[in-house]
Amino acid sequence: MDTTLQDPLVGQLLDGRYRVDARIAVGGMATVYRAMDTRLDRVLALKVMHPALATDASFVERFIREAKSVALLAHPNVVAVFDQGAQGQYVYLAMEYVAGCTLRDVLSERGALQPRAALDVLESVLAALGAAHRAGFVHRDMKPENVLIGDDGRVKVADFGLVRAVDSVTNTTGTILGTVSYLAPEQIEHGTADTRADVYACGVVLYEMLTGDKPRDGDSPAQIIYQHLNEDVAPPSAAVPGLAPELDELVASATARDPEVRPFDAVALLAATRRARAALTDEQLDAIPPQARTGARDSAGADGDTEKTDARTTVLPRVLPNELGTAHHTSRLETPPPPEHPLPPRGTGLRGGPRRGVIAAVLAVLLVLGVGGGVWYINSGQFTKVPSLLGQTEKTARQRLSDSGLDVKGVDRAYSDTVDRGKVISSDPKSGARIRDNGSVKLVVSRGPEIVEVPDVEGVGLADAKRQLTKAGLLPGMVTKEFDDDVPAGEVVRTDPEAGTERHPDSAVAIVVSKGSPIDVPDVTGLSVEDATDALADEGLKAEVAPGRVHSPEDKGDIARQSPAEGTEAAEGDTVTLTVSDGPRMIEVPDVVGKDVDDARDELEAAGFEVKVDRGFLSFSDKIAGQSVHGGDTAPEGSTITIKTKGL
Repeated sequence: MDTTLQDPLVGQLLDGRYRVDARIAVGGMATVYRAMDTRLDRVLALKVMHPALATDASFVERFIREAKSVALLAHPNVVAVFDQGAQGQYVYLAMEYVAGCTLRDVLSERGALQPRAALDVLESVLAALGAAHRAGFVHRDMKPENVLIGDDGRVKVADFGLVRAVDSVTNTTGTILGTVSYLAPEQIEHGTADTRADVYACGVVLYEMLTGDKPRDGDSPAQIIYQHLNEDVAPPSAAVPGLAPELDELVASATARDPEVRPFDAVALLAATRRARAALTDEQLDAIPPQARTGARDSAGADGDTEKTDARTTVLPRVLPNELGTAHHTSRLETPPPPEHPLPPRGTGLRGGPRRGVIAAVLAVLLVLGVGGGVWYINSGQFTKVPSLLGQTEKTARQRLSDSGLDVKGVDRAYSDTVDRGKVISSDPKSGARIRDNGSVKLVVSRGPEIVEVPDVEGVGLADAKRQLTKAGLLPGMVTKEFDDDVPAGEVVRTDPEAGTERHPDSAVAIVVSKGSPIDVPDVTGLSVEDATDALADEGLKAEVAPGRVHSPEDKGDIARQSPAEGTEAAEGDTVTLTVSDGPRMIEVPDVVGKDVDDARDELEAAGFEVKVDRGFLSFSDKIAGQSVHGGDTAPEGSTITIKTKGL
């Protein structure tokens, strides 16, 4: 039964930093929440391990391994992990929050995708996995639920919770960790998973995107496992007539039962995918499969039943092929032994007749009552009605279902011009429909109108602007600062997109905040530290003296250089770093007497001096007769050496 209303983490501040705002999803190992990092003032996703698993050292180790593994993968198609920690019974990861949906949501709503869209998604997924494979990691649980599609169209791979190093992938515990529909045969048969297991799962995902259905179907995980081991994946063109043969070949290569036949890793499959795309025409890429649909998904859709058996990551006992092969063998049943007290033989007297009649009558009555009760139970007794949910808040709807003994099997979000944001648009089954006791109901909650206007927050403080954007159904985005003579420091200059622009709900809006009027940084080089500090303070700036000193033409103890430099624009309260001079460096002066003027000048300048030529009265010679500092003596670097030519 759903426990959202009793979730102890919602509304709490985890680890003194992360405010847990709402629960997003529940998986086999952890629950994911939307949270606010109060230290950095940003929205993120918190993945919190189920407390029951937190006592298992192996699960905690796997959970922490996810953080360390993903932290090594700085890739735009991998959901970033920011932090990892624990508080009491809660072990958590702080991750990038991707506003959007999963590939599973897209497939549930749209069915099969056009080949172009399917290849676009696949290439992004393979780029992410390729980075992981080349870094030495295997994902091991690739499926549409772990492919996130942002509102901006970016594709990201999530949930590296089962990630393992390539050189430690053998499983010797007798169990298989993964999702049944996407397990490679060698994972099932031998418990091993290298990069080619991820390739196999991507092939299954590609088949599902092209056809709208999984290639394996069954009433139980065992049936699906049997198909993985004994049957090749059918070509997608069998379900989508006219599909390009290059796509059939791509799926067949990725889902080959023999791992040696598959591409070695995601990088190799990405190259094959791009070759296949290049061979397709625009008509083939944009062909609309018959399984594609534009309306909402029917609850009795193609894989609605399959989801119940294999959507979650599960731990399964490893099943050997010969065990699966006995499923349809004829069984021999033993005849039950005779009763200890047989009925008396016929013809034992007059008493036997009436007694048998009474017994028969009682049995008949019991049979009628039993059959009647059974019929009643089958038709009515095991069913209840879905309570009225339309127009209720999600919280109220969950409570009503809980009071009726029903679960919430999922919540979808949809736009509505008539139902307020956060309230129920519809349910499956519908309100008033008959449903089995302890059954599950899927809710569709309104995201508000499909289009909302960006509010005008110019001249408003940053915190207030964020509140107004959130209230309008938008997400505060990146905050940048710039100088503005008209808007006081700390207030909003503009937004991107600008006020009045129409956007989808939950779209990010960038905010530009004023740094106030710019201040021209004054030149304080050559001043003492005290005088330079006062001059900067007069302009509203702070001074900070850098450690260490440098040689410069400035006197020892005066300011040699500053950062930012003179004339740079700065905001009030900004800091200017000052470097103090250790005085000029003393350099030995070359002896240039007797040399030509040009040669003498070049030699002195190369040594670091300025040069002045003093030609004697009526001097027509280019030979140096003397110099202001004798050769071999020292002089400050950058000082001027005067050289004299011979005169009359």
